[in-house]
Amino acid sequence: MDSHVEQPSLKDQEQEVKGSLRFSLYYDQLQSRLVVTILEARELPLRDFSHSVDPFVRVWLLWAGHEEGENKGVGSSLSLQCVLQEWQSRMVENNSSPMFGDQFTCSLEEEDFPHITVRFEVRGFDKFSRHGILGEVRVHLCNVKTSYPLEFLEDLQTPQKDLVGEVLLSLKFLHTLQRLEVGLLKIRAPQQSTIYARISVLCNEFKLRHQKSTVKTRWKVTAFNEVMMFTLPDPPIRECDIVVSVYEIHAAKKSSKRLLGQVAFGKTNSSEDEHWSSMMRSICQPVAKWHPLLF
Repeated sequence: MDSHVEQPSLKDQEQEVKGSLRFSLYYDQLQSRLVVTILEARELPLRDFSHSVDPFVRVWLLWAGHEEGENKGVGSSLSLQCVLQEWQSRMVENNSSPMFGDQFTCSLEEEDFPHITVRFEVRGFDKFSRHGILGEVRVHLCNVKTSYPLEFLEDLQTPQKDLVGEVLLSLKFLHTLQRLEVGLLKIRAPQQSTIYARISVLCNEFKLRHQKSTVKTRWKVTAFNEVMMFTLPDPPIRECDIVVSVYEIHAAKKSSKRLLGQVAFGKTNSSEDEHWSSMMRSICQPVAKWHPLLF
């Protein structure tokens, strides 16, 4: 199965969350490694148009820590999540109660357990669009005894986003030219790696060509100071979605990229984001604001 990175969207698809996931966790103390086994899913919802589902499971090992916030608007102390490991099960075609049997292992020190959450996300494979998210299960390792194989059967829950950093963006709108300028100023996120950002704009249901930043080595705070320009359709602006997707490039695999997190905001028919409103009140001046980077 081609495990591509889905295009983030401001509007999350509403899906029925039902079904359950059976899995086991075991910590091998002799080898200091965690063993995660995905056993099966039960009674997953079927897609309305095809009356079938092709499920698979994504697994993340998340590290939670407190980082001092550079930006007081978001908070002086933030609980940031860092992805330590990422795995994916095989896909089972046309089965709402699939058996998996996929097993994953990683080195892990037992004293790190209070910081670790295992996040399981059950998805439905879609060859032509975004993979549907059917639900998730989270297990905090500090709450379980894993010195022997421990089996779980948990109901799927509504998926939640994790805070993985912040992005400092500037917005400027030139009314006479009907031009939107999105400035990628800084990205704040833990761990060092190589990253870039892709900015997409959807205005009045018209998708503009996305633009990419340069690739930079990520530090605690990475400065970009780049401005992307988008010419919007004829006014009035009824809806406008701005999506900033931050990708991580693995040094060992030059062609491999991973979605690190996303920022999504803008204007809808019924409401406006605070940053968008501030930009529209400004007279041809850029307005900067920190946004949470979510994964």
